[in-house]
Amino acid sequence: MAWLRACCYDLALSNTEARCLSAWRAELLKDARGVILDVGAGTGLNLRHVPKTDTRLILTEPDVDMRARLTRRAAQERPDAEVLDAPAEALPLPDASVDVVVCTLVLCSVPKQAPALAELRRVLRPGGRLVFLEHVAAEDGSALLRWQRRIEPLWWHIAERCALTRHTDQALLDAGFTLETLRREPMRGGVPWVSPTIRGVARPR
Repeated sequence: MAWLRACCYDLALSNTEARCLSAWRAELLKDARGVILDVGAGTGLNLRHVPKTDTRLILTEPDVDMRARLTRRAAQERPDAEVLDAPAEALPLPDASVDVVVCTLVLCSVPKQAPALAELRRVLRPGGRLVFLEHVAAEDGSALLRWQRRIEPLWWHIAERCALTRHTDQALLDAGFTLETLRREPMRGGVPWVSPTIRGVARPR
């Protein structure tokens, strides 16, 4: 099943990429400089948006099939990038060694957010930035949230442990980050239960 997800991932996201995600990625990454760590980089959809000058790019992806596609795309678009087999909870990097951590559609599928966010905070330098784009739980009390809760057990298996009802903004605060910017906007072109998104910049306190 994992290999099938890797094969279909770009196709599944193609409509949302065209309608909003690609522009959002570009917006978040346009000012990234220094050592940039893209966590759970998937098939490499962020690659085209990372500045090529004044940057060192590290890509982590624990899924073997996704990492194979990521490696091929990086060889074409960013041959200087380093591709590592590592989960968000155990990054093979020194403390305070990264200027920018990138999380795009990753924190929905880590087993637990707290250990992953603690690890991201560990590798960030003082004053560093976590840029994020994540789908999250719908507004409390909404019909969409009720549907997310109904669908989530099945979606968890279909979408490789992707959770629908996480409050990632609160998880960032609980992990010791300050939300420098936060924007909520529906993702366009996809299924409704993954449409609520947040994106922005967080800094470690």
